[in-house]
Amino acid sequence: MSADRWSPDSWRAKPIQQVPHYPNPAALAEAEKTLAGYPPLVFAGEARKLKKALGQVALGQSFLLQGGDCAESFAEHSGDNIRDFFRVFLQMAVVLTFAGSSPVVKVGRIAGQFAKPRSAPTEKRGDVELPSYRGDIINDIEFTPEARTPDPRRLLEAYRQSAATMNLLRAFATGGYANLENAHRWMLGFVKDSPQSHRYQELADRITETLAFMRAIGLDAETHPELRQTDVYTSHEALLLGYEQSLTRIDSTSGDPYATSGHMLWIGDRTRQLDHAHVEYCRGVKNPIGLKCGPSLKADDLLRLVEALDADNEPGRLTLICRFGSDKIVDHPPSLIRAVKREGRNVVWSCDPMHGNTIAAGGYKTRPFERVMSEIRTFFAVHQAEGTYAGGVHLEMTGQNVTECTGGARANSEGDLSDRYDTSCDPRLNAEQAIEVAFLVAELLKGERAGQPAQIRAAE
Repeated sequence: MSADRWSPDSWRAKPIQQVPHYPNPAALAEAEKTLAGYPPLVFAGEARKLKKALGQVALGQSFLLQGGDCAESFAEHSGDNIRDFFRVFLQMAVVLTFAGSSPVVKVGRIAGQFAKPRSAPTEKRGDVELPSYRGDIINDIEFTPEARTPDPRRLLEAYRQSAATMNLLRAFATGGYANLENAHRWMLGFVKDSPQSHRYQELADRITETLAFMRAIGLDAETHPELRQTDVYTSHEALLLGYEQSLTRIDSTSGDPYATSGHMLWIGDRTRQLDHAHVEYCRGVKNPIGLKCGPSLKADDLLRLVEALDADNEPGRLTLICRFGSDKIVDHPPSLIRAVKREGRNVVWSCDPMHGNTIAAGGYKTRPFERVMSEIRTFFAVHQAEGTYAGGVHLEMTGQNVTECTGGARANSEGDLSDRYDTSCDPRLNAEQAIEVAFLVAELLKGERAGQPAQIRAAE
C-alpha cells in the first residue's frame, strides 16, 4: 500500500465485506452527493487534539474511556437519553481520575454509531427470509420486506441526528453541566443507593475532601474553567464507507484528509482484511483510528495492519481494541503484545470486554457481568506481565436502567432480562453496572501505579 495513491474513493476498487445491497443505486448516489455538501460534524483540529491526548495514553500517562450504545436508534433519540449517557460517562471518568490518579480521555460511541456488522446477510423467521437488520442508518428492525430494504434516505437522517447529538454534547461539555461539583453529587447518589455502597464510600469521601480543599485555597469553577468543562469526543465503527467518503474533507490548515463524521473511527473484527475496502479507507484519513483485534488475528497479520494504518508510528494514531472473551484473554493477546512491542510501535491497548462474552439465556442475548469484569482484570494482568500498559476500556453501555446484562451489584438474573430489555442489537451495561466497571478499573489503575501484581483469573 502506498499513501500517495490514496483518495477518499480508492476503497471502491477493493473487495468489501458487510456492505448492504441498495436496490436503487441512483438514489444512493444522490443521497451521498447531498451529504457531501453538508457541513462537517467534527473538525480536523478536534481530531488532532484527540490524537494528541491518545498519544499520552500510548505513553502510559493517561487512560482511555470509550463507551456508548451498541447501535444508536432513530426512535430513541432524545435530549434526556443523551443527558443520561453523558452524566454516567462523566461519573465514570471522575471515578477513574480520582481513584486511578490518571487523566482520562473520554470518547463516546455516539453521534454516528448507527451501522452494525451482521453474522449473516439474511434473517429467517418461519418461512420468511429477509435482509438482516444492519442498523438504522441502513434499514429498520421491523421484520417486513419494506422495513428491511436498505433505504438511502436513512443516511441523511443519521447525519441530522448525529448533528443534533453533537450539538447537545458540546453544550453539556462546555456549558456548566460537566462541573466537577455536579459529577461529585451524582456519584454520591450512586454510592448511597448501591448495594455495595461501603466499597465506594471511601472514594466519595476523598473527592469531598479534595473539593473542599480546592475551594479553601480559591480554586473553584468560576475562576478555573477546567473545573466546569471537559472534552468529550465521538467515535463509531467506519462500516458504511459511502457515508464516510461523503463526509471526508480536506483540512484547510494542513491540507490533509479527515473523516468529519466523528473524531475517531474504528475498523471491526469482521472488516479488517488488509487488502479490503475498510482498511484502504481508514489508512488515508488522519483521524485517530481503532482496530478491533479478536481471537482469529495472528501476530504477523496484526503487524501488517499496524504498518498499513500507522506507517509513521505516530503516538495516538492507532488504538488496538482487544475483544477476546474472558475464556480466551489469557492465551491470545500475549503474542500480539510481544510482536507490537518488539517493533517499537506506539499504540494504545484497549480492552473491549463485551463482544467476546455474549451468551444466550432465557431467550435473550446477554453478557454476564462477572465475565466482563474477569476479562478486564486479566487484560491488566497480561499487560503487566508483558511490561506494557493497559491503556483503556471500550464498553457497550447506556445511561438507562436496562436489564440486558446479568449480574452486577444488584445481581440481575436471567429472569430479570425481560423487564427492560430495550436494545435492538447487543446487550449493554446499565448505568449502575457501568459505574461498577469504573470502580474496578480505578482499583486496577491504582494497583498498577503502586506496582502491585495483578492476578490473571479464569472466567467464573
